[in-house]
Amino acid sequence: MLIKVQKWGNSLALRIPKSFANEIQLKNGSNINLSIAEGKLIIEPVDEKKYKLEELLEEVKETNLHKEYSFGKPEGKEIW
Repeated sequence: MLIKVQKWGNSLALRIPKSFANEIQLKNGSNINLSIAEGKLIIEPVDEKKYKLEELLEEVKETNLHKEYSFGKPEGKEIW
């Protein structure tokens, strides 16, 4: 597929057709890795790690536990 590179600010940009984006599950805000190999531009999606609450809580230890902090008494319609 032939697409045109266009100026975007001080950079160059290209539009990725929806069919291509769908094929590699690329969406607005996705992170990609951009590289050059043998004179070719390579665009690869970066797998973003999905964390589970249980995994995160396993990393909480006495040594990295934050102190409790008081924000004072409730004001207005706050419920503590």
